[in-house]
Amino acid sequence: MEQVFALARKIAPWNVSALITGETGTGKELIARAIHRLSPRSSGAFVAFSCANQTDTLVDDELFGHERGAFTGATTNRRGRFESADGGTLFLDEIGDLPLPLQAKLLRVLQERAFERLGGAQTLKVDVRLICATHRNLLEMVKRGAFREDLYHRLNVVQIHLPPLRERRSGIGILARHFLERAAKEFGKPPMSLSYAALTALEEYDWPGNVRQLENVIKRAVVLAEESTIQPCHLPPAVSAGFPQQAAFGSYFAYVREFKRRLLLRALTECRGSKSEAARGLGLGRGYLDRLIKVMGIRSQDAGFDLDEQEQDDQSSELS
Repeated sequence: MEQVFALARKIAPWNVSALITGETGTGKELIARAIHRLSPRSSGAFVAFSCANQTDTLVDDELFGHERGAFTGATTNRRGRFESADGGTLFLDEIGDLPLPLQAKLLRVLQERAFERLGGAQTLKVDVRLICATHRNLLEMVKRGAFREDLYHRLNVVQIHLPPLRERRSGIGILARHFLERAAKEFGKPPMSLSYAALTALEEYDWPGNVRQLENVIKRAVVLAEESTIQPCHLPPAVSAGFPQQAAFGSYFAYVREFKRRLLLRALTECRGSKSEAARGLGLGRGYLDRLIKVMGIRSQDAGFDLDEQEQDDQSSELS
């Protein structure tokens, strides 16, 4: 993430297009807003629009506006997002969902900085910095003919990739505390904190919905908590599974045991059940790892791989 922030700061002063990639909920719009705030265009508007699940006509109207009488119900002239962002930044989310006919129109706008409204004949000039985002693989879409290659290269002057939250677990606590502080203020509650068990549960969860899901989970916890400390019982069951639900005297050892078990499971899963590889990655002796697996009651179905079968593969590999 430090590399992401450094790249965003580096390109902010320059009027180049940027393509932000990453899974849904990783914070792509937040990066786009940061680039805008750090740019010479910061005094201009930041206009955002999502191309996802929109018809061709609706996207055309939203981006470029229309003239009175352009279609049934068009009783007045309407400015589109490009006009609204003139002198500022336009952020187009889910650009991979933009229909092919509009891809050609967008390319022309980027090349000529000009367009016409729906039903209009007057050519309008705009000065807009374009930042796009997608969770799709645009290069694969180009190969399939689903996305224009010339537009792809025009948008992809600088690419910023946001890793999913599960790949940057060290930042989960920072984000969680930020959202906790903000949610407490939003709901009029006193300052709140995370218990060790709740924080560990958050850091161990895989977050398929990424940062957006984490924020919603923290809001839920703040609403449910009657005291100033968030416990695992305030988190959704999928997040808190396996953790003691309330802090209690002597629970330290339960937390440590659960942390060790989850650490071993993660290592075994990432090594596809290879005990030898997992032991090397954890810096443990192979025999000690075997004893830990037995003590923790870890089974093949827990790791998602046949540990006994992998054991034979490991031994065969070592003999060869």
